[in-house]
Amino acid sequence: MNALISVSDKTGIVEFAQALHALGIKLLSTGGTAKLLADQGLPVTEVAEVTRFPEMLDGRVKTLHPKVHGGLLARRDVPQHMAALKEHGIDTIDLLVVNLYPFESTVAKAGCTLADAIENIDIGGPAMVRSAAKNWKDVGVLTDASQYPAVLAELKEKGKLSDKLRFSLSVAAFNRIAQYDGAISDYLSSVTFEEEKLSETYVPARAQFAGQSNGIFTKVQDLRYGENSHQQAALYRDLYPAPGSLVTAEQVQGKELSYNNIADADAAWECVKSFEAPACVIVKHANPCGVAVGLDALDAYSKAFQTDPTSAFGGIIALNRTLDGTAAAQISKQFVEVLMAPDFTAEALEVFKAKANVRLLKIALPPHASKTDKLTDWQRGRNAMDAKRIGSGLLLQTADNHELSLIDLKVVTQKQPTLEQLEDLLFAWKVAKYVKSNAIVFCKGGMTMGVGAGQMSRLDSARIASIKAGHANLSLQGTVVASDAFFPFRDGLDVVVDAGATCIIQPGGSMRDNEVIDAANERGVAMVFSGVRHFRH
Repeated sequence: MNALISVSDKTGIVEFAQALHALGIKLLSTGGTAKLLADQGLPVTEVAEVTRFPEMLDGRVKTLHPKVHGGLLARRDVPQHMAALKEHGIDTIDLLVVNLYPFESTVAKAGCTLADAIENIDIGGPAMVRSAAKNWKDVGVLTDASQYPAVLAELKEKGKLSDKLRFSLSVAAFNRIAQYDGAISDYLSSVTFEEEKLSETYVPARAQFAGQSNGIFTKVQDLRYGENSHQQAALYRDLYPAPGSLVTAEQVQGKELSYNNIADADAAWECVKSFEAPACVIVKHANPCGVAVGLDALDAYSKAFQTDPTSAFGGIIALNRTLDGTAAAQISKQFVEVLMAPDFTAEALEVFKAKANVRLLKIALPPHASKTDKLTDWQRGRNAMDAKRIGSGLLLQTADNHELSLIDLKVVTQKQPTLEQLEDLLFAWKVAKYVKSNAIVFCKGGMTMGVGAGQMSRLDSARIASIKAGHANLSLQGTVVASDAFFPFRDGLDVVVDAGATCIIQPGGSMRDNEVIDAANERGVAMVFSGVRHFRH
């Protein structure tokens, strides 16, 4: 039996080769791998001796030869194949051990140049892997060190590999090649031309419209179940996750995250990291039930919790500041499923030791972009694309990453908003972006006062927001209101003004905009148009 070994990552390869040699398997190898094995005293034949052709072009050509691929592709049950091997002096290769040039880790490095990336595109390795995987009935192909123990176990027990193991290795090999080619495609698709010159820098995993990271995802873990106990589920991440995204979180305490935990945690984290001031977001069933900015983590949490204490029970809490002991002591008084922050002080961790089931996630914040920055969505920790599965299909869209500033607002009423109201309008608008449509959000002083979400009628969302404010003993007098889409009739405006709102932000664009504007003037409130809708379905 012959084994060809050519690996970039040499983890465990010496021990594996020693075990193969002990089983009487002849070793073939290339370049650096051959030298490593020979230095360990193993009898190894270099591929160049077999092909009688030297490695050339700085190692670009070494295994692309009929004596290699003939040995991999020949079917042992086809007499003509075996006769051809004998005629041309080609030995069969029964085991192929290959891991590919480190393309993914190369392009993930800061300052990676296009030249660096190109030189780390493996050609001969994938070609051999495909040949061996195609001929899985006769050849075992290993593409990862984690496969070594299972292969050795069967060789020691049976003297050969079972059809079942060879087939599973073949499937894993084709999956690895697909992942590898996807990473290359993703990288090259992200390189842009500027003045007829290729950019020499690369931001990995900028999603193309064909899908996030060209559809290449890596499984992080299997989950106990999905949204309901009868559904199977698993968590996957982009091949190159964006900095500051949920999948980069380090869980420092608590039970395993559930499917629903992860979905709600993502909603909370995406919202809280959009604020530059100290902020807290509390999410329940995919909707923010309390959002606030404050002087620090404790102040932001205290204000966010006031919005809807009932819904906050068993909620998901996200902070964009380090959680200290004082804030931890206050939060620990409530039942919390998941608590996220950029970091936790030793005092905060000590507080939650008494509540070992609470899931604590530490996530580094991505940078915020100023007007002069040219940060990509990926660098800012945001998806460039959104996807939604439908029956036998997939809906893809660019992500809703639109940001609103004061200069974008168009005042359409006789009454002008105050500077304080303008700040609250931008705050309310940012929150509404993360509330399921139809969304109505009352805010004042940098905190939500009432949130109406996910109703079929905008009027019902407004009424629910008012009811929730009442349950929390919060007065809506003098609040501002954000509506994620326009008011089609004046009745929606009348409901929020009756509740106490004195300033409204909405996209505008209705056929009855003038009717709604007239109603605002009649009621003596200010209203601004954002010009942008934020449906969240």
